[in-house]
Amino acid sequence: MKQSKLLIPTLREMPNDAEAKNLQLLLRAGFIRQVSGGVYAYLPLATRVLKKMYAIIEEEFEKIGSVEIKMPSLLPLSLLEKVSEADYDDKAYNLKNRTGKEFVLGSAYEGLISELIGDEVSTYKRLPLTIFQIATKYRNDKRSRFGLLRSHEFILSDAYSFHATEDSLDEMYRAYQKAFSRIFERFGVKVKSLLGDSQIDDQTAAFEYMALSESGDKIGAFSTDSDYAADLQAATSAFISKKSHEPYKETQEVYFDRGESIEKAAQVLEIPLQKAIKAQFYLADGQPALILMRADQKVNELKVKKQLQVEQLEGATEEQTRDYFHSSSIFLGPVDVPDGCKICADLQVQDLANALTGASQENTYLKNVNPDKDFSVDYYADIRLVQEGDPAPDNLGTLVLKKGVEIGRMVKIGTYFSDRLKTAVLDENGQHVPVQMGYYELGISRLLATIVEQNSDQEGINWPAEIAPFDLHIVQTNMDDQEQTELTNNIEQMMIEAGYQVLVDDRPERGGVKFADADLIGCPVRITVGNKASEGTVSIKFKQTQAKIEVKQEELVSTLAILLNSESE
Repeated sequence: MKQSKLLIPTLREMPNDAEAKNLQLLLRAGFIRQVSGGVYAYLPLATRVLKKMYAIIEEEFEKIGSVEIKMPSLLPLSLLEKVSEADYDDKAYNLKNRTGKEFVLGSAYEGLISELIGDEVSTYKRLPLTIFQIATKYRNDKRSRFGLLRSHEFILSDAYSFHATEDSLDEMYRAYQKAFSRIFERFGVKVKSLLGDSQIDDQTAAFEYMALSESGDKIGAFSTDSDYAADLQAATSAFISKKSHEPYKETQEVYFDRGESIEKAAQVLEIPLQKAIKAQFYLADGQPALILMRADQKVNELKVKKQLQVEQLEGATEEQTRDYFHSSSIFLGPVDVPDGCKICADLQVQDLANALTGASQENTYLKNVNPDKDFSVDYYADIRLVQEGDPAPDNLGTLVLKKGVEIGRMVKIGTYFSDRLKTAVLDENGQHVPVQMGYYELGISRLLATIVEQNSDQEGINWPAEIAPFDLHIVQTNMDDQEQTELTNNIEQMMIEAGYQVLVDDRPERGGVKFADADLIGCPVRITVGNKASEGTVSIKFKQTQAKIEVKQEELVSTLAILLNSESE
């Protein structure tokens, strides 16, 4: 294909407003253009890469029996509300048609597809069944960040499997794990697999895939001495009780002239934060709940939801806090809590003695407060976010926290939607059983951004062979040289017949400009037709390794076959 016929608007300078590495590389190489904040146009080169990514996903999914479908992007709000709240959230794009009917731009389909299967499948003999789609989804965030890593409009592959038994679901879950591994390998992307959190009540079987990146919006916890890895929200650490045995002291009220946080109060009173209890007020399915943590720790709200077995957990507003406790939130404490308020405390709280905490009175704290003596707790549980240096849950090493990008996840949803939608099939005994469901997601636009960030150098992108926009980039240095033109045309035809996808730079530009653009674009191999064209000799450059070699025209196909094979090993 001739480069002069393609839209490849490369840039010499780095765009001033492009902070993310993937955005810088893709903009400069002419793969994408920003239409508005978080919305991008995919130009011809990016479209070629995406098509190859789609083909690999389709091929690997078809190997495990998954078949492709296409769901609409415009979804009636009434249908979503009927199916499940899980298919609708506050980050959806809402719109109305001319008659006033409300719609949502699609972002989640679990409930809709579960209902579809429930309507069409009535017997276990039709199961297992697994389907997938590749589609554009929409996220109404306040702002987009990190280029394609977090945009308002993004490309996603979402797959679903349906089963009559848990064993069948487990088998398909493992099949998708293998398919994902093959896809990542063919994409040339390095991925960490982690224990995840399904964020669905009472369902904890989830698996996430993260690419380490300083531009990431996720945090993973990794053990220094074992294979343990988990998303921060799902991570746990080994709890080693260190019960204080110091004698109880008399409780004292401490007043401050102005509202001081418990962190500041502890500093003034020379009390370590590890001996302070911070109380946070929540509404759990509308009911009051006080969460207690050591003041140097942070609440993990997902763990709290599961411990309290509630669907909604919302931090109380300042007004709600004052109405209930007659105190501002920063002075909340666990002593003399109003009746009807559950108290849930992290495991580490029970080890404290003579702690500092709020008095639930303005500008007042309590010293020498002791669990079980001065207040009672309904639940002690692991409800905190792990921290760097915590002991790993398997007691092998300590935890380190690393930033990354979530590029895939899979969840054993089980019967969550089936129970709510009454989706059931007849089993071999003629009994109705709820359908087991699995969910498998790949963020394709995120993968595109991650591949670019992981496979690049100062010159530009280094595309992995299977998804490169073209296999070979032929650069003719002088378009006025007839011998170069003839050799370029011969080589192009020869390489196409050998099965390569070829891009030919036929633009009337200087050689230096063409080389710079070729480096930005990043095809695996560049063939330069230059001063030795009269001898039938060309130069080959391998982008990934920067290796160069000169070969004769007649040796080009055999030489490339050998060298490309050795580079892939």
